[in-house]
Amino acid sequence: MTWVAAVARLRARREPGVLVTVAAVRGHAPRDAGAKLVVGRTETWGSIGGGNVEAVAIDRAREMIAAYGPQPELIDFALNDKVTNQHGVQCCGGTVSVLLEPLPVVRAVAIFGVGHVGLELARILARQDLDLHLIDSRSDLLTEERLDVLADAVAQVHVHHTPLLPEEVLAELPRGTHVLIMTHDHAEDAALCDAALRTDHLGSIGLIGSAAKWVRFRKRLATEGGHDEAAIDRIKTPIGLADISGKEPATIAVSVAADLLRAFENEGN
Repeated sequence: MTWVAAVARLRARREPGVLVTVAAVRGHAPRDAGAKLVVGRTETWGSIGGGNVEAVAIDRAREMIAAYGPQPELIDFALNDKVTNQHGVQCCGGTVSVLLEPLPVVRAVAIFGVGHVGLELARILARQDLDLHLIDSRSDLLTEERLDVLADAVAQVHVHHTPLLPEEVLAELPRGTHVLIMTHDHAEDAALCDAALRTDHLGSIGLIGSAAKWVRFRKRLATEGGHDEAAIDRIKTPIGLADISGKEPATIAVSVAADLLRAFENEGN
């Protein structure tokens, strides 16, 4: 398997990893500059030459996988018999610099309702490196022609057509997915809010709408849904930046996207 395919596999599995690259070689070494190795929690793909260099790189890569917010690292190796190594002697005579680059699990966002605002929001978030799930009960809003504006997306876009019960998608979403609810139907929104509160592996939950809408929803979630106040407070509404008050779909989308990206930044601090 190529290193590119290995990176893609880790992303598809939503597993962290580390890309290890021979960054520079001086003198004799087992592999030339540019050789790559991909390290996962339990598997590796490719090789940077075996021996102590590769073993140390794998050990350090797995320490990085287990750490919070690891940064890229450069490790230098001298390949001679005068160096004390962790995993045997390599005496090729040269020196090797190895770059370790973390491959974090990308964030996931689910937009329930791909109407005017939902599509504008998808266009913005598609420029981010994340898994983007688009869910709607209306098939005509999920056609290839309409979603062609996402053809050059950086994000991995997943489209879900759910004609009857869109809330069933919640259980399929990756752990930590940030959910944004903005469907065309207030009854559908209410069902999604209730189901999202009952789905314990999700990240944040955001609901588009007015203060009056939220008063009705909050009462219904408590009386009919049986949710306590702390649980209901998990839902953020309104969504977006408070000081952006425009009502055009593109304006609302920019506001919601900015608010979400700010939350991502705060998660990393």
